[in-house]
Amino acid sequence: MGNPLWLIARRTFAEGWVRLTATLLAALGSIALIAGSTQFALRAQEAVAGSDASEYANADVLVQGGTVDPADPFAPPDGRIQLDRLASRPGVAAAAGDATVAVTATRADGQAIMAAAEGRTLLRPWVADARLSPYRLEAGRAPAADGEVVVIRHLARAGELGVGDPLTLTLPRETRQVRISGIVSVQDRGAVAAGDLVLAPPETVRQAAMLPPGSWQGVWLKAAPGVSADRLRDEVSRELGDTATVRTAASVRAAQTAAAAGEGASIAGVVGMLASVAIFVGLFVVANTFGTLVRQRTRRLALLGAIGATPRQIGRLIRLEALVLGTVAAVGGVAAGFPLAELIIWLFAKDGFDVSASDPQFGVAALLVPAAAGILVTQAAAWRAARRAGAVSPIEALRSTVAEPVERRWPRLLLAGGLFAGALLFCGVAVAVRISDTPGSDRTFAITLMVLFASMLGVTGLAVLTPFFVGPLGGLVGRVGTMVSGETGRLARATITRSPRRVSSAASSLMLGVALVASLVLVTMSVQDRFIEAGRQVMVAEHAIASTARTAEGAPAPLARDVAAKVANAPGVSASALLTQSEVTLVSPGGAEPYRFLVSGAEQSGLREVLRLGGRPPVLRDGEIALASTVMKERGLRRGQDIVVRGLQGRVTLKIAGSYHDPSHLFADQALVAPATMDRLDTNAATLAVLVRGGSAQALESALSGVPGVRVLDRDAYVDAASQSQTRALRSTYSFVGMALLLALFGMATTVSMSVVERTREFGLLRAVGATVRQVRGIVRWEAATVVVLGTLLGLVIGIGTLGLLYVTSGSSFLRPAPPWWLFLALVAGAAVATLLTSALPARRAASVPVLEAAKAE
Repeated sequence: MGNPLWLIARRTFAEGWVRLTATLLAALGSIALIAGSTQFALRAQEAVAGSDASEYANADVLVQGGTVDPADPFAPPDGRIQLDRLASRPGVAAAAGDATVAVTATRADGQAIMAAAEGRTLLRPWVADARLSPYRLEAGRAPAADGEVVVIRHLARAGELGVGDPLTLTLPRETRQVRISGIVSVQDRGAVAAGDLVLAPPETVRQAAMLPPGSWQGVWLKAAPGVSADRLRDEVSRELGDTATVRTAASVRAAQTAAAAGEGASIAGVVGMLASVAIFVGLFVVANTFGTLVRQRTRRLALLGAIGATPRQIGRLIRLEALVLGTVAAVGGVAAGFPLAELIIWLFAKDGFDVSASDPQFGVAALLVPAAAGILVTQAAAWRAARRAGAVSPIEALRSTVAEPVERRWPRLLLAGGLFAGALLFCGVAVAVRISDTPGSDRTFAITLMVLFASMLGVTGLAVLTPFFVGPLGGLVGRVGTMVSGETGRLARATITRSPRRVSSAASSLMLGVALVASLVLVTMSVQDRFIEAGRQVMVAEHAIASTARTAEGAPAPLARDVAAKVANAPGVSASALLTQSEVTLVSPGGAEPYRFLVSGAEQSGLREVLRLGGRPPVLRDGEIALASTVMKERGLRRGQDIVVRGLQGRVTLKIAGSYHDPSHLFADQALVAPATMDRLDTNAATLAVLVRGGSAQALESALSGVPGVRVLDRDAYVDAASQSQTRALRSTYSFVGMALLLALFGMATTVSMSVVERTREFGLLRAVGATVRQVRGIVRWEAATVVVLGTLLGLVIGIGTLGLLYVTSGSSFLRPAPPWWLFLALVAGAAVATLLTSALPARRAASVPVLEAAKAE
């Protein structure tokens, strides 16, 4: 029966290409979203991992002063090392001093240049010795004097820079104007694992890093001929003892590669979670269109059964059609995934996550996996349609119109109950994660993932039950229609209640779209409102000076410290505070794993005039620290206790002077110290902002007129800008949800259009017995009204339920299920407009069906 099935399938494709094209486009869009998400995930992983490029490619041994955080191979050491002490020792062929300073690079037009992926832009010394230098000049020459720099290729491309162009560098303590003398690559790559590089003469970098003459954070060594890297490492390690950390360059490269690969896997995991939404929406849309396609051909399938085709053969016919459609859609979808990935990359780059340094991927995971997933999605979507097609009775061939048979209720109820039980199971796992795991981003991600799966199962369960809601709701809409439109409303009520599965198909697609938008909007609004509320509570200052550039996390980039002096002398300013921040590791009392936390530094005399922190921390002196109450509780610390922390300047003993809390999590989330203490922890600590009390925006802007890359923000604007790093995960979903929403709306439009084609005979007969064009259009529009009401109500249930689940399972005060009343009106209006727009063309088509065409319609 294989050959006859193929002939029947060919005839179906030839005669019904319009209907099949709609289904093909739905499947192609679904696969394109899957392929684009996969392509972006792979490119993000490669960009974050930095591939195998390393600035230590030609070095044999790295000597770093003091100690190095073993869990962070990118962290600078906390000590200093003398270059001449190592350069002249036996067994060393070449040596070069090394230091890193985080900077922000800005073009001449004031536009900041984002570093590649999750990396940073680092100022490092140019290595002139060819035996050690990993840098290959692609254009220009090496930096020869102070004020000249060489930039890595990604930075040049991202900033559209060339040799001779000016560049502004915002260093921790000052802003400098430099000129590009050359462009380099590292092992043929445009970036390294740490991010982008700006290379300057060694003495320029040493001064920027605040290092004494002759001292460096680390030294690169090249072993002399006949001396192995391991031997040189051991000899230098014995000589320096505990004053330095000595490792082979190969081990550091391996550690950086492993760490970057781990970050890349995390990024791929997040994108994979978003891609699962694409797969889910695709399955949903294709299942609806295939179901409608089978209903359209009820009479033909019944005729096949009447002439001897078995249910198994009819099911195979549907699956064969699905296979052909899936294969064509897979090829087209994978091809369309490349430009779609470029669009996603562009959208993410605007938000500070730039992976454009990576190349398009053409491996098995990039090509075959999306194609196979697309074919599996279409096969899974066609499975129920194939079963339904095989169950069509031959008597259906004798009916003049297609009426849905009365199906048993208990299979749907059992299936929906199983789906809801699975959703409850995922909610239980989320609660268990909250109880067992410590607070942090990993716990939040795990909880969000569980709630996402629960919401997907909830959407599917409601979609299964949707036909049960069509009858009562269609009757209600029909009564309203009868009151408004008379006979048209009565006819619409009859068509709605007679075919609940047809209406539920379109309504479930709309439900999915509304659920996606409602969930994202509700969560985003809740988080943003809480940040504004808490930020206003904490920030007393009227203005803040912040950078125009952003970090990879989306928050304002660090400022230069010299901005504070300019602001303090502005007219009308009564108080100002420089807010700095650095990460330290708790050494004593220690734990099973290193505990890192952020320390904020601020001038204590004017702190209370610009910030109102909960618990009123005491005025801190040099050597004292105030810890957030959550940190005190988590680590079992007490007031008056001495702790030892390790910063970039080495180990420092501090006394806990008190506790406090920052409800906004934006200014001093974990710890607070005085500026003198911060200098002992990190001389070049990042300056987040300058908070200002008094003065006007005009006066502050005038005081900063000669400083590039800074802006004056009022309280609300700064709170919003500072919270960008906290809400980045939400913003990352915009592009995926937007494309999934378009796909869901396309699926709804396809279902509505195909349902009109399905009823060609019915509409023609209505015209034959006297129905006007206006009445036929009215029937389609009243049916669309049922779709709007049902899809919007169920979508809002899912959206509010998702926010409520996140609130209960995470316990976060930033996820309060209290949506404003106008949001419901906006969503209903949006759903109504989308549905009316998608049903306008089908309504016109229904009204224009000729009677003769209806007489020969299937």
